Amino acid sequence: MTTLDVVGSGGRGQPEPSQPSRLPGGAGLLRRWRPSGLSGLARGFGQLLAVGVPVTLLATFITYGMTALTDSNPAATVLGDLATPQDIERMNHQFGLDRPFLVQYVSWLGNALTGDLGYSYFTTLPVRDSVAQALPVDLSITLVAAVVAILVGGVTGIAAALNNGGRLDRAVTAVCAVASTIPPFVVGIGLIILFAVTVPVLPSGGYVPFTEDPGQWLKFVILPGIALSVEFGAELTRQIRTSLVGTLRENFVTGATVRGLSVRRVVFGHALRNAVGPALTVVGLYVPRLIGGAVVAEAVFNLPGLGQQALQAAERGDIPVIQGVLVTSIALVLVCNVAVNVALVRLRPAAERRS
Repeated sequence: MTTLDVVGSGGRGQPEPSQPSRLPGGAGLLRRWRPSGLSGLARGFGQLLAVGVPVTLLATFITYGMTALTDSNPAATVLGDLATPQDIERMNHQFGLDRPFLVQYVSWLGNALTGDLGYSYFTTLPVRDSVAQALPVDLSITLVAAVVAILVGGVTGIAAALNNGGRLDRAVTAVCAVASTIPPFVVGIGLIILFAVTVPVLPSGGYVPFTEDPGQWLKFVILPGIALSVEFGAELTRQIRTSLVGTLRENFVTGATVRGLSVRRVVFGHALRNAVGPALTVVGLYVPRLIGGAVVAEAVFNLPGLGQQALQAAERGDIPVIQGVLVTSIALVLVCNVAVNVALVRLRPAAERRS
């Protein structure tokens, strides 16, 4: 017997009046809902701006300060050991490093907001072009990891909730407890041994852009994506399972069951929509981890992403490249958090009404 059956049988004979009976017709209901939804979205965007702007300023200030206040002298590094003090002073002026720190930061931030991340000290190429070349690698890994985690976590979480207390529920809980303790690089090494060495069906490293060959692109990113998705999927499974079990005990689920709605409609049309909030919050929290984990995946699978680019730049003291990679990562995290918050507002009408 499933949780839904137990919940549904508890309230038979006491059906709740349907929502439309207390409200005007469909047109009136639509007119009432639209302003509330738009108001909720507008207020949500306002709150995100109120938090996002200070966070962006603080994060970029720390990023610029950590790289600009180092003891290394980029001009001396670029010119080499034979450079004279006059040459170094001239190069510092060319780089703008002879200006006060706050002036440098404000100038850099203003340029960064317009997409100008400066130029590499060593290659003299625009940092924007270098980041644009490496960014698709990390986005590909993160996208595959998120898709795998959401699909697997959603299916297993719903199945465990509908079999609350059963064998499937206990098995899923045990697997998630083990999976959440395994680091992504260990999973990556295990996947390489299994699918690239023992059964050589997938490549162990490298990258092919999606625009060149979608099939080869998938072969190169599937293993790194799975390696990053294991911990994420385990946490997502637990959140969906816990939230859905609690939602299936709510009165509106009992009322929907008493009115004769099918199990599929009750679970996917009513309960899951209200239970998905904590899972979406987990998605927002794990996005930074996926972006950070992509750096580890790049090292394990030899991928030319932002992490390797930042590592090479740090080894030679190429400060503009490091700053460009960090500010790009900050922007990705903020954009993903905005998307998650908008999805929360749209999927939870109760939250809109409270707003």
